Amino acid sequence: MSSERTTGPGPTIGVRPDDVPRTDPPPAADEATMLRSFVDFYRATIRRQCAGLTAEQLRTPHPPSTMTLAGMLKHLAYVEDVWFSVRLRGNDPAPPWDTVDWSADRDWDWNSALSDTPEQLTALFDDAVAASERILDEVVAGGLDQEVARRPAHAGHGGAVTLRWILVHMVEEYSRHAGHADLLREALDGATDL
Repeated sequence: MSSERTTGPGPTIGVRPDDVPRTDPPPAADEATMLRSFVDFYRATIRRQCAGLTAEQLRTPHPPSTMTLAGMLKHLAYVEDVWFSVRLRGNDPAPPWDTVDWSADRDWDWNSALSDTPEQLTALFDDAVAASERILDEVVAGGLDQEVARRPAHAGHGGAVTLRWILVHMVEEYSRHAGHADLLREALDGATDL
């Protein structure tokens, strides 16, 4: 199934947004394919919003928000690892998340991205997406109702969470940040409808 999907390369300096592949979700498919297709679509949307920008542009917020596209890439790499590797499979967090003191900076993913190069952010994001795709390819045959290995500890999510819930949550997470990325990119260079 993953060979049919377009996860594409991450954002790089010099790449035009139109050069980043993005496939529309199919109009009809089984539920797992449909959900994964929407996650893929929004991953590509984030990549397109970051494509062709300089390191300085990736680090530029649009006040009053402190949000940056660099921080968004790192945050979404973290979200990929947490939900698919840590929660779904029960793995330990991957580097760099395994050594972060989240109590010292709960927005470490967003804040530390300002010190990363576009290439580092791209690699982190692409590696996290690739790991998530490998996990999904392994587990999706077990059905969308399978429960996660580790339940989220934060309030409101203490009950059983399923693969379906994770995929729907990832559509929500990515679509929310894709909207943020639209605004940030337009503020940077006027680009719209990426």
